[in-house]
Order: sequence, then C-alpha cells, then structure tokens
Amino acid sequence: MVHRGPDDEGLFVKHGAGLGMRRLSVIDIAGGRQPVFNEDRSLWVVFNGEIYNFLDLRRELESRGHRFATHTDSEVIVHLYEDFGSDCVHKLRGMFAFALFDEPRRCLLLARDRLGKKPLHYALSGGRLLFGSEIKAILAAAPELAHVDSHALLQYFYFGYIPDPATAFSAIRKLPPGHLLEFERGKIRVREYWDLPEYGTDSPRSEQECLEALEASLAEAVRVRLISDVPLGALLSGGTDSSTIVALMARAGSQPVQTFSVGFRKADFNEAPYARKVAGRFGTEHHELIVEPNIVETLDSLSRSLEEPFGDSSMLPTYYVSRLARKHVTVVLSGDGGDEAFAGYDRYRTYLQDRSWRWIPQWAGRLYRESLYPRLPYGVPGRNLAYSISLPWDERYLEAISLVPSQRNFQPLAGDFVDNLRSLADPLDVFRAHLRKAPACEPLGRVLYLDTKTYLAGDILTKVDRMSMAASLETRVPMLDHLFLERVTALASRWKMERRGQKYILNRLAQRVGVPIEVLRRPKQGFALPLVHWIRTDLKDLVLSLLLDSRSLQRGYFNAPGIRHLLDEFFAGRTDDYLEIWRLMMFELWQRNFLEPLAAINPEPQRVCVVNSGRGIA
Repeated sequence: MVHRGPDDEGLFVKHGAGLGMRRLSVIDIAGGRQPVFNEDRSLWVVFNGEIYNFLDLRRELESRGHRFATHTDSEVIVHLYEDFGSDCVHKLRGMFAFALFDEPRRCLLLARDRLGKKPLHYALSGGRLLFGSEIKAILAAAPELAHVDSHALLQYFYFGYIPDPATAFSAIRKLPPGHLLEFERGKIRVREYWDLPEYGTDSPRSEQECLEALEASLAEAVRVRLISDVPLGALLSGGTDSSTIVALMARAGSQPVQTFSVGFRKADFNEAPYARKVAGRFGTEHHELIVEPNIVETLDSLSRSLEEPFGDSSMLPTYYVSRLARKHVTVVLSGDGGDEAFAGYDRYRTYLQDRSWRWIPQWAGRLYRESLYPRLPYGVPGRNLAYSISLPWDERYLEAISLVPSQRNFQPLAGDFVDNLRSLADPLDVFRAHLRKAPACEPLGRVLYLDTKTYLAGDILTKVDRMSMAASLETRVPMLDHLFLERVTALASRWKMERRGQKYILNRLAQRVGVPIEVLRRPKQGFALPLVHWIRTDLKDLVLSLLLDSRSLQRGYFNAPGIRHLLDEFFAGRTDDYLEIWRLMMFELWQRNFLEPLAAINPEPQRVCVVNSGRGIA
C-alpha cells in the first residue's frame, strides 16, 4: 500500500501478532515512525489518520505521569488505552483507523472513526484475524478469501456502492463507522461506541444566535485541522460547502491558502469560474486544471486499484484534483458532508416536503400494488408512476435512492440473479433498519440519518479516501468534525430545509463569512462530469466492447437483450440512461481488472450461487 504511505514503513511481529504500516508523514516527520509503543513496550499501535486534539490529550496524559518518546499524534492512543482500555476512542477527535496489540492480554483492538472517514477491513479465517486499510492487503495475505459475495454485488446494482459492513467478498467485512472490534482467544466482538444524537432537539431563539454558534463551532473545526508539519491547502469546487471552508481557512491563517479546482471544456459542467471567484475573494494561491483526460486509460488504472465495483462517476474529478493538489501540498481540507448535515440534496424536497400524494389512503395504495399493478401490461403509461406514489413516504424515498425498483425488473440484469438473491434478503432491508433506528421523529431527520450511515460512508467518503490516497494526499473534512456535526444534527429541521430553501442556515453562514452571493445563488451542480457526451464519444467503443462482449454476458449478471435495448435506446438519442450504462461499465471493468487477476493467483473457479445464510457466495 505504498500509495497510501509513500514516506516510511514499519513492522512489529511478536507472540503470533503482526502489525505493518505504510506512512504518509504529516506530524513529527522524523520521529513518528510506526508501530508506536508505550513506556514498557507492552502495547503497540498502527494508526491511519489524524488526531486533532492530540496536544491537549498529551498534556493531560503527561500530567498523569505518562512519558512520551515521540511528538506524533499516534502515541496518545497507547497511553490513553493504558488508562481507559477500549473506551479510549471516546477521547479521540479526528479521523482514524487503528489496530492496537495488547501483549499482556494477547488481544487486539481495531477501531474506526465515528463517520467512517478512514477505511478498515477485516476477516476471520482459520482462527486468524486479518485486517487492513484496503481489501488488497488482506487478499495479499490470504488470496483464498477472494470468494465473491453475490448479494453484495446486488447491493452494488441497487446503490452504486456496497454499504457497510458488507464487501464484495463474503469472508471480508468492513468495520462500520463508530465501531470497535476486540479480538481475543480466537473470537471477535464488534460493538458500536458512537452514534448521532437525536435530531431536532435544539431551537435557537434567533437566526443570529444560531449563526454565531455554528460559525464558532465550524471555525474551530477548521482551525484544529490546520495543524501539519507539511504543506496544506484546500479543494475548492466553487460550491457553498468548500467555499465556506476556504473562507474560514483564510481567516485562520497568516499565509494565503493554496486552493485547487478542476474544470471541463463543456460549460454546463464547468465549475471553475465559480472557484476562481471564491479564490479571488479570499486571496488564495489558486491552482486550476481544465481536464482533457485520457478517460479510457484513467478508468483502466483506477479499476485495477478499486477493490469493489464503485459507480460514482465523480471519483474521476476527485482523482484529478487530488493529483493536482499533490504536486503542491500533502494535506487538503474539503467541504464534504454538508449535504447530509444540512439537507442539501434535491431528493429531500421532492420526497419529503412536497409530499403531494399524502391524500391517498394506505389501503388504496396497497390494493393497487398487490392487485392492480401485477395485472397491468408492461409499458402501460403511468403504471410505474402510480406504483411509486402508492407507497408510504419512507418506501417512496427508498425507491428513489435505489437504482433497481423494488418490485419491477431492471432489464439489463439477469432475472434469475436478481430474483434468487432478492428472495433471500432485500438489499433495502439494511436501509429500512437505519430508518427504524434513526433518533428522529420527523421524516427529514430520519432520512438524513439514513444517508449519513449509508451514502456518506459508503459512497462519498469512500470516494474521497480512495481517490486522494491514490495520489498520496491526505484529505481532512471539517464539516464532519463530530462536535460540529452533533450541533448541526440537533438543530430543528426548519433551519435546514423549509420554504426559505435547502441548506438554509449553511447558506446564511456562508454569506456571513464572505462567500460571494453569486456562488450561493447558482443552481446546485455537485462534482459532475460530462458523462452523456463522453459515453457517446470518447467512451462509446469501450462501452460497446465491454457490455456486449460474450465474456461479460456469460458471467450470469447481465441480461443480453436488456443490455442491447439499453444501449440501442441511448445511442439512438431516445434516452439519457448514461448513469446506468456507467455503473454497468464500472462493474465489468472491476471484473476484468481486479477480480480476474485475483483468480489467476487463486484459480478456484468464481461462480454465482446462493446459500441459505442470506448471502450469496461465489
């Protein structure tokens, strides 16, 4: 994993335990080599991430008699463990994944940060616990674990990513955000140590009071993330979230902030002018790249390193801007997390506030779904729309975020593959469980909780970590500081989404700290790509050669007539189903560039089958 840590490496092997680390040096460059140990070398830790309150923790620990051998943030973990055991995680403020070996007890502790900014995978095999920041590390040690989990692949087709705790491999799991794993005497115990607080409990007396509290909290979250012994900058898209972070960085620092953005030739997808405007307002040292990439070559390279199929096309601009930033800095701050915290996605308004079909009685909706819908011929106008609006609001929302409608065939996928796996476990059940658990009374709080637990961790933060670390760049996310996020979570819904607009209070905060008004009033764009154009031009040959190839169609996942119909309609200009085509293409690239090379190492045949445990195994 040299790409994750190009600067240093360290190993510890003793009493049947082995810890290995590749290091990207950010704090205590000379003295922070890992693994790090305590005074008597009975505790050893490898750690990925940053602990932003480590100086305060160090002073507290030294006052209690602990002696430090380094100036790195990693060392506070072993001393905290001496005093608090596994509860030491409650003291940590930051992003982290760590493994701590307790030699006297012969036990190992794994921990992942509260929101899942840093990845951590594990597998229990033959009494051995294997773990790593990436699945590749586990498969390097145990290639025999490369058994595909077909149900996880169905989740990919539903969502464009595989939600925690599943991975694409049945024997390998993700440690969920905010969880610990303790391994002792051949057994593991996983438990949650943090969760979001109750939504909507705080109603500030005035907008001024609300803004003052949010500004102080976010400014402090930014300030603690500026600690670094290496050059530091910011990713600037020109949107509200990243612009607010840059504004607060400019205020906190004495030197101009280095900012980085990418743009595209097609004006509809080019955010660079807005980023330039923000950079000019705050006097940053701005770096801009207009992307004219070799898309095929880039996709080929990235799909070799991605360990699971991943369908978020914004990974490409994230990768390009990370490579640009790494030429100048080692650490960047980003604006990720604002949409899940402040209700920024359009779907919140569409499926929650504008619930125009609430007048339909539940019995009538159920009658249509169970009795009328199955009898209506496929293709009858309004058949599917009526199905959608007949659902209760929560099921309607789940249907909206799923790429495979719950009761309708998704033509490009093989019917047997979908039906067999869906009969064992509906992929949406994981999401329903989060909605039931959500600490919220109002629908908005429930779906914000759901998206934080699924889309944020499984898609957004996964994309940011994989693409930035592919460029050996560390990314810090102030809006996901857990203290700031707890404050935002507690805010009543009216501060996030009401008639005044989505992300209302964040937009007011951005205006308060000086973000140009034209940036705040522009339509929401996201980190988008000109995919329709690319798939019809630069990527057309790749799409056709991948999705219509017999090698792809014989795997058992795709329905050949459905694939051909999807492509024919798209290339004839009758549909714009480019996202579906992109996700299918990324799946096949993963099969060819990651999975098939594994099969060459471990020649046991890969095949789709289903077992009664509720998970598919290949």
